[in-house]
Amino acid sequence: MPATFSSTAARDHGMLDVGDGNLVYWEERGNPDGKPALIVHGGPGSGSPSGTPKAFDPERYRIILFDQRGCGRSTPHASDPATDMDLNTTEHLLRDMERLRAYLGVERWLVFGGSWGSELSVAYAQRHPERVSEMVLPAFWTMGRSEVDWLYRGGVARLFPEQWERFGHGVPEGERGGDLVSAHGKLLEHPDPGVRTQAALGWAAWEDTVLSLEPNGRPTPYSGRASDALVAFARICAHYAANDGWLENGALLRGAGRLAGIPGVIIHGRHDLSCPLDAAWDFSRAWPGSELLVLDDAGHQGSPAMSEQVRRALERFAER
Repeated sequence: MPATFSSTAARDHGMLDVGDGNLVYWEERGNPDGKPALIVHGGPGSGSPSGTPKAFDPERYRIILFDQRGCGRSTPHASDPATDMDLNTTEHLLRDMERLRAYLGVERWLVFGGSWGSELSVAYAQRHPERVSEMVLPAFWTMGRSEVDWLYRGGVARLFPEQWERFGHGVPEGERGGDLVSAHGKLLEHPDPGVRTQAALGWAAWEDTVLSLEPNGRPTPYSGRASDALVAFARICAHYAANDGWLENGALLRGAGRLAGIPGVIIHGRHDLSCPLDAAWDFSRAWPGSELLVLDDAGHQGSPAMSEQVRRALERFAER
């Protein structure tokens, strides 16, 4: 197993008022005088990890975590149907990140994000390249139209026709021939908590299906969530997927040149069916000076070898 660092207790935390009635939870761990590093969680809507991610050396990094709007400990919570999702878009999240940086007095920080977190990290770095010192991006995703269609509109369903049919049967019969993302999104806005919970369980079951063939993954990583967290996760996921992340298709790839001068490592599992490798491949070729590491034993959830490559990248960047 790769060497990892012990988790450390949060040494500071708070709720940042980002406007629109939203309070974003943040916390700091590690060395207050260390290299600042922002951890951008995935999902969207997963919430930040509990404890210190063990690839980070707490003696060398000032580790900053936050819960994106609507999830984790941020308020209002997306599990409440009264929460206005029009105030939860990529643009809102980018502003929140920059507001958090200014609030914490960080000049530049390493940005770390996987899956949806990598998309948001790249969008932030393209918007504010002067604020990003390095990037580490495992399980890379840009939420482009082809990626969303692959995951949620029948692409990867060719490998799982039975489970895809079950996913479709979770929406009203008249909507099964249309966009299942939007159809599930409507159910996740329903005033009846039982309807919302059932829709969230159906969404999670599909997410788990796509991860089910991974050689080093947990069998049901999404379905094991607590009820409110699961509803918020599914609602936010459906909201972002229905709108392709509010990004013009291919915009992040076309903007990769803006990251010139920012060292970065993309670390991706060849068995990742949620986020197929070609997006990471194309982006790494368009990002001057970036490095792509492909792990043959990893999927979306990673592997010991993938964790070790993440740790090595962070160790290397801690010295810069």
